[in-house]
Amino acid sequence: MSNNMALMVVAAVIVLGAIVIVSLMARRRHSAHLRDQFGPEYDRTVHEKGSRRRAERELSARDHRVKQLSIRPLAPSERSRYTELWHAQQARFVDNPEAAVTDADHLVEEVMRVRGYPVGEFEQNAADISVDHPQVVEEYRAGHDIAVRHRDGRASTEDLRHAMLHYRRLFEDLLREGPALSEARS
Repeated sequence: MSNNMALMVVAAVIVLGAIVIVSLMARRRHSAHLRDQFGPEYDRTVHEKGSRRRAERELSARDHRVKQLSIRPLAPSERSRYTELWHAQQARFVDNPEAAVTDADHLVEEVMRVRGYPVGEFEQNAADISVDHPQVVEEYRAGHDIAVRHRDGRASTEDLRHAMLHYRRLFEDLLREGPALSEARS
């Protein structure tokens, strides 16, 4: 009887050990997937949240939220129209940098809305964009930060030039048909 009991205890320990190992491997795979999907945004979120677990929960929630949206690429005619509007904003910068940056911010939001992202509070916009455009979401944050500083009277013309560059990188990525969106959705 005691041999059978000992075998059952050993078997239970082995099964529990296997469960723990499988669980740890699944967690590592999930972490690696999020790190790959979100790129630099993963590290920024870990730093912001103060723990990897909270950050991963946040990033998973973002991913789930955005997968529920009907995000679509722009039609060629829309892409062409927005490209022309962007070029007009860039040209406008020479004569009126302040208005050009403000309008660039609005143009980025308009493209987001047309693509299917719900546009509202900036932090939610950035979180949504981070799912499909993780390499340029920091550009969005930097451009927006300069636009806010401009509204408070704390941005120079050189700062505004940098804001336009930041917005342009995000804008170009939003207009792109594909790799960023399709890679993130796969």
